[in-house]
Amino acid sequence: MGMERWRSVCLALLVFVVLGSAGLGQARSQAAPAEAPATQHMPTAQALADRDAAIQDHQHMMDILGIKQLRPAASQDPKSPNAVNYDESKADRYPGTLPDPLKLKNGKRVTTAKMWWKERRPEIVADFDSEVLGRVPAHVPGVSWEVTDTKTEMLGGVAVVKKTLKGHVDNALDPEGKDSNLRVDIDLVVGTPANAAGPVPVIMELAFSQEFMTAITKSIPEMIPGGPGNTGPSWQEQVIKRGWGYAVLLPTSYQDDGGAGLNRGIIGLVGEINKRGQPRSDPAEWGTLRAWAWGASRAMDYLETDKQVDGKQVGIEGHSRFGKTALVAMAYDPRFKVAYISSAGTGGDKLYRHVVGEQLENLAAAPTFYYWMAGNFMKYAGPLTTGDLPVDAHELIALCAPRPVFVGVGSMTAGDEWADPRGEFLGAVGAGPVYRLLGKKDLGTTEFPPMETALTDGDLAFREHRFGHTPGPNWPAFLDFAGRYLKGPRVNGPQ
Repeated sequence: MGMERWRSVCLALLVFVVLGSAGLGQARSQAAPAEAPATQHMPTAQALADRDAAIQDHQHMMDILGIKQLRPAASQDPKSPNAVNYDESKADRYPGTLPDPLKLKNGKRVTTAKMWWKERRPEIVADFDSEVLGRVPAHVPGVSWEVTDTKTEMLGGVAVVKKTLKGHVDNALDPEGKDSNLRVDIDLVVGTPANAAGPVPVIMELAFSQEFMTAITKSIPEMIPGGPGNTGPSWQEQVIKRGWGYAVLLPTSYQDDGGAGLNRGIIGLVGEINKRGQPRSDPAEWGTLRAWAWGASRAMDYLETDKQVDGKQVGIEGHSRFGKTALVAMAYDPRFKVAYISSAGTGGDKLYRHVVGEQLENLAAAPTFYYWMAGNFMKYAGPLTTGDLPVDAHELIALCAPRPVFVGVGSMTAGDEWADPRGEFLGAVGAGPVYRLLGKKDLGTTEFPPMETALTDGDLAFREHRFGHTPGPNWPAFLDFAGRYLKGPRVNGPQ
């Protein structure tokens, strides 16, 4: 089955399971099932087979790790013994276990920038590689870029050159591209002001597919243009108005969002190249978040070659699962200049140890979303605990230092409680000591700010808007923040 066909099959599975398990509105999907009746989205036979395949793959990894049982995920059923917690007084269930980003494993304090770069940072990277995100395997093939379409269009009264591209992943196993299972392409769109006097800064968004956006129209209306908090000019128009460019990357074009898809996409292709048989037989091998971030870096490779783009001034943005991905890309690829991390929640910028909303156990479960993470991640949902995790989200943010990071989230009372706004704020607070060590400014406070208060005076920033699970309301604040770091040329001629 080719990638296009697989994506359409995955969509049926996605609608069937995502709203009950993901950080995209679990509370609403279970509290108001009338919004998405099961009869409207009955999964196909193929989707059910893929769901079973994901469960089998999950069990395969548990067998490798010798795990008999995992703790249940946080549930929206208030009568459940593992009901989700939204009570801040009950959030600190692992006191004294939060790792210190400035303490070496041997107990020695990190007191200089040199110690951070040479000693502590590599320790943190190694832990994320082994225990959380997984390592990118050796011998990942290269990518060659093809511009498939170029046109000039008007956006907010500005002439924009819009290029559609395909990144073809090199495939020595099937050089003629006869086997669609082994063909992997990266979808990218780049828009730049037509009359710019020189190369421009670019903000790259990791975007959901149009099919996905259509599927969640009723359950998460705020994510749809025109929905609550998502009115006014698009983010692309706001960027273009500043004389910058935009890029839109589709992560699911090269790695599907499903456990059964681990033998397809870039993860599956690399597994075939390395002749490893079943994908991810190594519990430290990359999960989907790391694979999606790999694709963001390949898009960055292209942007560095585009004469209309200033390759040294590229920012990255993602929302929800792609907020997690954007943070991973920022942490691992120093070429990204600035980041907007929106409602990333658990697995992203929210502290795992802050037990509110989505929890580690939710990301270790099958059929969703264990495949986002390394196999070793499951250990911390049984027999180990979240408190045993050698790293936490504040250290993933710290890996971005000294580059600026803007953490944005929706309201705890308007639909973004699953992401845990305070937990995300604490993640940014926890990264502060590293930023200060490297001569940068932290958030400037450890007190959770009033809603819609933009903490943007430092190199770490935070804002909670008053709407639900959408990045839209925080775009203006982020772009003002990013404007301190990105400087574009003038735009000549008529707008």
